[in-house]
Amino acid sequence: MSQAPRVANGKICYVEIPAQDVQISSKFYQSVFGWSIRTRGDGATAFDDGVEVSGAWVLNRKPMTEVGLMVYVMVDDIKKAIESVVANGGKIVQPLGGDPGELTARFSDPFGNILGLYQEPV
Repeated sequence: MSQAPRVANGKICYVEIPAQDVQISSKFYQSVFGWSIRTRGDGATAFDDGVEVSGAWVLNRKPMTEVGLMVYVMVDDIKKAIESVVANGGKIVQPLGGDPGELTARFSDPFGNILGLYQEPV
């Protein structure tokens, strides 16, 4: 069982992802990003990115289908991440190059939540 990460004051550290089916959603994020999946003490399914961020899937909440507060996931290779999103049931909603000067893309997960992909410039 992985241990919850420790983070510095002011860092974003916890994310709740709406899901209609926690098993499908957790498998998607684990397959695409390699997140560690764990069961919390209260029985909820949670994730850790292995470095600083953890979170959980929540039921009975509408997916984030419109861009408001935008969360980006750091990736080593954005083209491979895009392929993995699609291969695991997600959709690309803003292709690579949609934000001039940045290596970003946006995707929706199997339940319609929109998040971004970000690769540091090389």
